[in-house]
Amino acid sequence: MSGGASIPPLPERLRSLLDAEYPRYSDGEMRRRRTAVEAVMAEAGLDHLVYCGANRAGSVVQWLSQWPVTAEAVGVLTPGEPDEMFVQYVNHAILAGIFAAPAKVLWGGESSIKAAIGVLEKRGAKAGRVGFIGPMSVDQHAALTARFDKVANLNRAYVKLRRLKSDEEIDWLRVGAWLSDLGMAGLRDNLAPGLTERELGDRIERTYVAKGGTNFIHYIGATPMSNPSVPVPRQYPSTRKVQNGDVVFSEISAAFFDHAGQVLRSFTLGAEPTPLYRELHAVADAAFDAIAGVLKHGATPAQVIEASGMIEDAGFTIIDDLLHGYGGGYFPPILGTRSRPAGPVPDEPFEAGMTVVIQPNVVTTDMKAGVQSGELVRITQTGIERLHAFPRGFARVG
Repeated sequence: MSGGASIPPLPERLRSLLDAEYPRYSDGEMRRRRTAVEAVMAEAGLDHLVYCGANRAGSVVQWLSQWPVTAEAVGVLTPGEPDEMFVQYVNHAILAGIFAAPAKVLWGGESSIKAAIGVLEKRGAKAGRVGFIGPMSVDQHAALTARFDKVANLNRAYVKLRRLKSDEEIDWLRVGAWLSDLGMAGLRDNLAPGLTERELGDRIERTYVAKGGTNFIHYIGATPMSNPSVPVPRQYPSTRKVQNGDVVFSEISAAFFDHAGQVLRSFTLGAEPTPLYRELHAVADAAFDAIAGVLKHGATPAQVIEASGMIEDAGFTIIDDLLHGYGGGYFPPILGTRSRPAGPVPDEPFEAGMTVVIQPNVVTTDMKAGVQSGELVRITQTGIERLHAFPRGFARVG
């Protein structure tokens, strides 16, 4: 195919979210999150929580305050008190105050964690009654423990809270999925001989940045089907120019703030798939369908792995994960296959409201040839709901 189906427009209710100057979750949704965190604190016997993030990592800051972390953010949550949050750098504090209202937001000065400790002292925090969520640095942790003795790590409890998505969170993920689909369409519709992987990345980002999306990842792989050497998309693009006879595959996540979709597809350029690549993709599609067929509320990770067995039966394996939780972070379960396990298989079943990426990246056992096929889905009581609209299948371009 050349070009191909366009991506349907967003429904009006989601378009209004995307078009807002700064979109916000409802007061009810923010209360839901705070109530859930306070319940976790009470169960752990804590009076105060420090939540943190840095260098755009640490989803808890946005989840609790709506501020997407830039350089650094450290917040203090005390039940019955307004949050206080400290950010780096000084010029980031103004916009953070707009996003995080009604929390009090200030520049953290020379040390945001020291400023947060000052708030805890003012609130009468006692040793052993403080916890934290987020990627806390060694120095931050040392400063907290020096003042309040042992601090409780609530990250595992936080991950459990984030695995189940509210309807509002699903709507934000729908926007992220739509932006990601635009990125994949940008790759498909601009794929031509002579472009470097860097230039392909430029074509991808142009489709969603002007519409409010930000780049989370766009990994690209390209290799001649007649003599393959690249089995999975590369995390950094090369200067190699794509050419007729290549297979080009990509994993794209464009984000609506910290809500990203994830779509994985493969294309051939100027040629039909070779028998090897046709078989690789047929097995990947069959594995996707088999996994989708067992996923529902109450299904187990072991059932998912069993459903993927045709990968090994066909003489192939995988490199990347077979399935992983997604949406506000990279969450468990993170599953491999029989031939490439991802550690002990968890017993905990899937639940309605989880969002996961099914991505059977089928490769040859010599790790030279591979394909990408997969996307983010929502688990329901009876099956899955697709969040992406980009067509499935192995498309020829040119």
